Amino acid sequence: MRSRFQFVDDHRDAFEVKRLCQVLEVNRSSYYKWRASREARAARRRDDQRLAAKIREINAESGGAYGSPRVTAELQDRSMNVNEKRVDRVMRTYAITGIRLRRRVRTTVPDPAPSPVPDLYERDFTAAEPGRKYMGDITYLPLADGRFLYLATVLDCFSRKVVGWSIADYIRTDLVADALLMAARTRGGLEGSVFHSDHGAQYGSRAFAGLCDQLKVTRSMGAVGSSADNAACESFHASLKRETLQGARDYGDPATCRNRVFAWLTRYNTRRRHSACGHPSPNEYERRHHATKLTLAA
Repeated sequence: MRSRFQFVDDHRDAFEVKRLCQVLEVNRSSYYKWRASREARAARRRDDQRLAAKIREINAESGGAYGSPRVTAELQDRSMNVNEKRVDRVMRTYAITGIRLRRRVRTTVPDPAPSPVPDLYERDFTAAEPGRKYMGDITYLPLADGRFLYLATVLDCFSRKVVGWSIADYIRTDLVADALLMAARTRGGLEGSVFHSDHGAQYGSRAFAGLCDQLKVTRSMGAVGSSADNAACESFHASLKRETLQGARDYGDPATCRNRVFAWLTRYNTRRRHSACGHPSPNEYERRHHATKLTLAA
């Protein structure tokens, strides 16, 4: 309809507006209403262009990672009165988008004879306090020569903070054990907490079970073959690779891969806004939680 109104406007000096509207089957009063609102539309376009420039700036700062919810939160923190619906519209109009992953590699290999471990989460990846519920998983990191590095992470369900991680060129029990040990150091111990994983052989091994017993951690596992039972970790790893690869097929060499992933994990905890937390970073979310507890206790 807009293009037809524009055609009428472009040719109104050569032909009668009434006749043009009849030929194009548009309402003449609607055309005049459209014409009268040109200045308002132009002003909105200028506002959208300025907003798009700010969105591109935030998009670049996030490594092309932020969608409309996080961009909106960032703009509001910068004292801009804007809602998510408008941000989403401007991002679509100006083609400001993230980059999707291209391929997957299987990292979950079920233990052929695992010890029975119950699912204590039942897809509830939330927690009322930090340090109570953790979750972990392994993902692959493709290199230029066709090989892979593997990343194991431990996330706190309360804030989604990465409290432990390990990268290696193998996918053995040591990989997930190192990540859990780092989590224990980060939190000053894991006693009394629950750790949830999939049924990968590394998590089902006797060595990992022994480490959990040593750290006084209760194990939880989702159903065999069900990615939804560890969906929060899979979503985290998908975001990590999307934002660090940025459309590339691989990380290049191992050193570049490690550096890029380490930088992202650091920014994730300290700066990257997380939707599950209402858009502050995991560190900020935990800081606010502890500040609220202190206020209530005073």
